[in-house]
Amino acid sequence: MALNIVRGDLKNKPVSSRRLARFFEEVKDYYEGTLYIGYPIIGTSNGGYQIDALLVTKEKGLVVFNIEEGVNSYPDYSDVQDENFTKLTSKLIQNSELTSKRKLVVEINTVTYCPAWNIKGFQPKEGYPCIITDAEMKSYLETLSWDRNEYYSKLLSILQSITTIRRSTPRDYVKQPNSRGAILKKLEDSIANLDRLQSSAVIETVEGVQRIRGLAGSGKTIVLALKVAYLHAKNPDWKIAVTFNSRSLKEQFKRFITQFSYENINDEPNWKNIDIIHAWGTSSVEGGVYFNFCKDHNIEFVDFIGAKKLTTVYGKEFDIVCEKALREVKEFFPKYDLIVIDEAQDFSKEFIRICYNILKEPKRLVYAYDELQSLNTKTMESPEVIFGNDELGKPLVNLINKSFEAKQDIILYKCYRNSLEILTAAHALGFGIYNGNIVQMFDNSTLWNDIGYRVIEGELVDGKDVVLKRSSDTSPDFLSNHSEVDDLIIFKSFKDNDKQINYIVDQIEKNINKDELRPEDIMVINPDPLTTKTVVGLFRQKLFDRGINSTLAGVSTSPDIFTQSDSVTFTGIYRAKGNEASMVYVINSQYCYNGLELAKKRNMLFTAMTRSKAWVRVCGYGDKMDELVKEYNQVLKHSFSLSFKYPTEPERNHMNLVNRDMSTQEKGRIQKNMTNLKELIRDLNEGRIQKEDLSDELINDLRKIILK
Repeated sequence: MALNIVRGDLKNKPVSSRRLARFFEEVKDYYEGTLYIGYPIIGTSNGGYQIDALLVTKEKGLVVFNIEEGVNSYPDYSDVQDENFTKLTSKLIQNSELTSKRKLVVEINTVTYCPAWNIKGFQPKEGYPCIITDAEMKSYLETLSWDRNEYYSKLLSILQSITTIRRSTPRDYVKQPNSRGAILKKLEDSIANLDRLQSSAVIETVEGVQRIRGLAGSGKTIVLALKVAYLHAKNPDWKIAVTFNSRSLKEQFKRFITQFSYENINDEPNWKNIDIIHAWGTSSVEGGVYFNFCKDHNIEFVDFIGAKKLTTVYGKEFDIVCEKALREVKEFFPKYDLIVIDEAQDFSKEFIRICYNILKEPKRLVYAYDELQSLNTKTMESPEVIFGNDELGKPLVNLINKSFEAKQDIILYKCYRNSLEILTAAHALGFGIYNGNIVQMFDNSTLWNDIGYRVIEGELVDGKDVVLKRSSDTSPDFLSNHSEVDDLIIFKSFKDNDKQINYIVDQIEKNINKDELRPEDIMVINPDPLTTKTVVGLFRQKLFDRGINSTLAGVSTSPDIFTQSDSVTFTGIYRAKGNEASMVYVINSQYCYNGLELAKKRNMLFTAMTRSKAWVRVCGYGDKMDELVKEYNQVLKHSFSLSFKYPTEPERNHMNLVNRDMSTQEKGRIQKNMTNLKELIRDLNEGRIQKEDLSDELINDLRKIILK
């Protein structure tokens, strides 16, 4: 139990708001709840109304603070307290869950906090408490109590303005009390509030760069959308851009931002000041960050076809054109006040630098990522490497969390989508923990703690045996308790593709006709991006023959739309990213068992499995799928823990490393060795250079030479 202090943007009252936060830092262990600075914003007929600070705790209930920054001015603060009370009452009373016999079950306490005023000679107005000293604050809080804290969670959800965002399409059609549809209804009702780190990520704003790291299902996209809506409400004149790699995220962002804005400013966002745009873009759609950059700076725009002529390496096309654009621009034209980047793991540092360079001072950029969802060989480099140095060689960006200040670096380690079982199995298969030869590993072992695992045996030390497991703190129990383990996750191998197709079509028909799932609750993912159009045809035809509609995301639908009502969604792995479904079928999973670029394939399997909100079926056929099932059986045998010997540095030198920052010296050695094949091979054999440190282009050239 501890009070969460969320430092929002309150520029006009910086000193007093910091003092208020500092007071509650000293007493935070006595309360369970949240103190918000610069939040919430309440919608009125005249736009958003700013509350200076809000305290909501199980012990004291709700306290609204009017903060005064001036010294000895003694303004008539009673009008502000009255308005705070009226505005907050009008917001809360609209929710029947917080009323009883037409009255709010929550008492709204209003107070003015003015720590710079001179206490001598000051006489507060009766009925309008005014606090100057810490002693007065302590005495005031002692007078408060709340005996209706069973309403705490609902109150918090409404104040966070996520009520409508969490509310999905009503499942009024559900008749069976224990069907999958009924289970989903309960699950969707259970995820009611943002946790303390999500709240910080939404509201805390830094004057510069902010990084948000989080697992699949940790709520990164919702957090980013709420952050944009919150800052748009506070700063309606700001020009804001939201960008991403998966085009299907566009509608998600637009929906979330719109819903939050209606709850807070009672109006549609001003879309003239918010650009929700793809990273690349084309002239035939609404542009993109790169397309607009080229247009604004009068340089050549290179589309995908043109980019393929610049590189022979699949997946490097966008990196090449961004690098080219940066070389050609000598003077950058600042365009935005804030840029938010989702799926940053899919972008090179050149694209992120383009975003940074088109920002106005103080360069507000927020980037979020989950490196295990990278579907290429990129790893996120350190901020110092991404953003580079100034003329004096000093890094332009250092991300350091300082006490009593907004967080620059936030890790969302709690997963609200996947059960412990699904997430642990996905990590085990993704890293190849039970593969016999671990496929990839964190270079820094403490990152296992950052993503929510705890050591239950051994040590997280090179060369030492260790057993890691998630807890209810990082994987909420309700995500697991709704179904038996052997229903949450199933790995199934078939002798041939026909048997795989028949099984999945039969199961989908059962899901819809007996389990009370809607077709749009179901996603079928093919991990091999080059074969999706051809391999899903037979599945879709058999479903159609049984009267079940389906779509192929981005092909039979608009690229900006992922799911359609009353239709099962088939998708390749790239379009699946950033999306989710209650029941997920992964087909042709044998593709991910072995072969070239194995770490990339394992990341595809990890990404596919973690699209599931409730149940996942990992299917495939042939000997490779049999081996993948054996790997999963080891996860079962170890009770959904990760048991392995932590690779030593020499062993890691032969693996794909996650989150590894190469030194300038290492990079220089690679460049030098490109002209000396014997030295390069010797360094690879002896572990001084990793395969992952080589460019894809060089590896392809070496393959061509060997094949010749």
